[in-house]
Amino acid sequence: MGFITSEALAESGYVVLDDHPAEIDPAEWLDLEYVRWRSSGITRFAPLTSYAGDVDCNGFWNHTPPRTDKDGVWVSTQVATAPTLQQRALEPGAGIGRCRVIELQPNEYADAIYNLHQDDNNRLNDEGTGWVVRGFFNLTDDTESMLILRSDRFDPATEVRLPLRAGSRIIVDTQRFWHAVWHRGTAPRYALIASWTSGPELDAYIAAHHGDPRPTTVDLDAQFVDDAQVELHRRIEERRKAFEAQGIVMEPPTPLYS
Repeated sequence: MGFITSEALAESGYVVLDDHPAEIDPAEWLDLEYVRWRSSGITRFAPLTSYAGDVDCNGFWNHTPPRTDKDGVWVSTQVATAPTLQQRALEPGAGIGRCRVIELQPNEYADAIYNLHQDDNNRLNDEGTGWVVRGFFNLTDDTESMLILRSDRFDPATEVRLPLRAGSRIIVDTQRFWHAVWHRGTAPRYALIASWTSGPELDAYIAAHHGDPRPTTVDLDAQFVDDAQVELHRRIEERRKAFEAQGIVMEPPTPLYS
């Protein structure tokens, strides 16, 4: 039967929309309640939705009864602080699962590609229903930073690098891509991340904001990329040896984060 997917994402698996023209008071993200949660680097998250409306980042499938990344419950204390962020998440009119603000500390390119990960948005998702994808709204003006996407974790030839200006909007099938952010700033980066259910509403939103499936990607020096690849494999081998010393045999590195 398959899933209901977005035609706009069929070509490349991601789109870049027009930048959002409206500014947001930084207090809407700075004054939220954050919790530590693993992602691509040193991160904290401020959930705007969760399984039951608590300040909780856990996957919905880790609760009772388990469910897929849909039907998120708004966290009343958080949306009271961030009503504009809530409105941003609601703009597409698509179903919302997890929705949260990420705080990412500055990192290096080698850190980012080591932390490349795939999401697990569609665990327990029923065929015949909408495929869950992720929307990224950059809140801070991180013009030198970029979202990195790879269809093959270990092949830089598959890498796409998308700049992260304030107001930039990117929608990605993050279960299809390995992804992480290289944050080149000196202060934390903040972005709103929403799990949206594919369907006609999301397609209409993408079309209305001129979703581009082949935007310009940021160029990097080839030797710089090659050096980072060497560092990636060095870190993986170092990690393997550390686990081996504890009597743990590592499986091939294909982590799915949430």
